[in-house]
Amino acid sequence: MLNHGGRLNQAAKKFNIPVENWIDLSTGINPYHWPLPQIPDDCFTRLPEDDDGLIKAAQQYYQTGHLLAVAGSQAVIQLLPHLREKSKVAVPAVGYAEHAYQWKKAGHDVVFYQASDLEKIINTVDVLIIINPNNPGGELYQRQHLIEWHQQLQTRQGWLIVDEAFIDAEVTAVSVVDLAHTPGLIVLRSVGKFFGLAGIRSGFVFAEQALLDNIKESLGPWSLSAVSRYITKLALSDRAWQQQMTVILQQSSQKLDQLIVRYSGQKPAGTHLFKTLMHTQAEQLAQLFAEKAVLVRLLDNRQGIRLGLPKETQWQQLELVFSQVFRNINSTQQKETRRTA
Repeated sequence: MLNHGGRLNQAAKKFNIPVENWIDLSTGINPYHWPLPQIPDDCFTRLPEDDDGLIKAAQQYYQTGHLLAVAGSQAVIQLLPHLREKSKVAVPAVGYAEHAYQWKKAGHDVVFYQASDLEKIINTVDVLIIINPNNPGGELYQRQHLIEWHQQLQTRQGWLIVDEAFIDAEVTAVSVVDLAHTPGLIVLRSVGKFFGLAGIRSGFVFAEQALLDNIKESLGPWSLSAVSRYITKLALSDRAWQQQMTVILQQSSQKLDQLIVRYSGQKPAGTHLFKTLMHTQAEQLAQLFAEKAVLVRLLDNRQGIRLGLPKETQWQQLELVFSQVFRNINSTQQKETRRTA
């Protein structure tokens, strides 16, 4: 099993701190979630129906008709490796680890790449997976490059899979979701991140119709609950909230950026929904933050931590914890320097 963000209950037990006292920065999910409505009784008492208006709302939001509603992009990440014969698959060396895990698990030949390697390997693989923007580094790939890589893969029936889970809060002009009706291009989008609704497990996959039909058949009926469909439809249709939230996230992101720079002395990478701080003492940082009831995400390579945005009422407490944690880290570093001098 892979390690993911969240698991707040587990951290609360480990550090013996009540759940309600924690600041959870471990997931990169928008803390200012779309305001939940009253849910009609029908959502609980009737089976989900495909003609409930969700697809129309999604087509308008994403500006394309070639899509399928799924229970979060994770559902498709797990399924796609089973829809191809054994292939050579390129995944980011540092990125959302479920991609590599699921393709390996299905028996494919997985290779890892750095962004600078892409031009060299594009003609040697059958499937290329791009996370745009990347998680946790925040690297953003330009649309024209994605189009060129797709065209190269398409000449030999290859796939370009673009995971755009965090793109809603970024520069959406780099998205290729409008081109996903063409063979060999598959785009994944998440509702959980930007809308702050991870718990409803809602997302979309975009691809040519034949592949969408195959995915739908594989997932079976009612893959998305009626409650999730209802909430997703309303959230995607709320243009005023979306525009307002884009500004709020940009401001909050800048505030977190400044906080990290002030106390760590380093400029973090990341997106408007999370910041990633590379640090030689990342494990100790994660431990110190947890001891102060702040849950951060220790990167899989143990070389950095990722921090999401706090709720509006948590900034003052978070700054106090930052000052305490980095005072401790800096003191330790100074002692180590004197000892080795």
